[in-house]
Amino acid sequence: MPLIRLQNLARLYQMGSETVHALRDVSLEIERGEYVAIMGPSGSGKSTLMNIVGCLDTPSSGHYVLNGVDVSDMDDNQLADVRNREIGFVFQTFNLLPRSNALHNVELPLIYASMDADQRREQALAALSSVGLGDRVHHKPNELSGGQRQRVAVARALVNQPSILLADEPTGNLDSKTGVEIMALFDELSRKGHTIIVVTHEEDIARHARRIVRLRDGLIASDERKDAV
Repeated sequence: MPLIRLQNLARLYQMGSETVHALRDVSLEIERGEYVAIMGPSGSGKSTLMNIVGCLDTPSSGHYVLNGVDVSDMDDNQLADVRNREIGFVFQTFNLLPRSNALHNVELPLIYASMDADQRREQALAALSSVGLGDRVHHKPNELSGGQRQRVAVARALVNQPSILLADEPTGNLDSKTGVEIMALFDELSRKGHTIIVVTHEEDIARHARRIVRLRDGLIASDERKDAV
């Protein structure tokens, strides 16, 4: 069974008297352990697709089955529960708490999950070590470089051991050298078996993935797989 199954997905928005078709009849399957890039120009539907895959939004029609559960018609509370268990997010802007150190930032999802303090600390330390920041746990964001901040964000995304790591333009706020380092980290996480979906408009970022899905006008324009290296 695929980890993600999208069946005839559509998403419509009402903009005054106009109906905007952000997604039209999208069907897609992603297996556990795949590394997929979703690409497309502005207005292609890639952000809408990311929001639905990330359980931040629901489709107007069609089905989204995640890890064997149809989440298409869930309410906000149910979606929030699925997000906390199944999905780790990495954003372009890091979204770290400025006054909290790296350890506390990474612990946040575990606090929401009501995990006890000792176990929380242990998992957060392990996540920070896994992204090469075991020696930076007490540093606040303003004491870290951009690349280190994004590594903290990746550790936070991984700390719940989610089914999917969902990254939205993860190198958008980084210089090119640091961007290469973050993508090398994603390559390493992929080799360890993590399912990674990167939403990007940059070809060089997408090339790290082993599959590139291109959207245009709310439809899948192409779906290319690369041979494993």
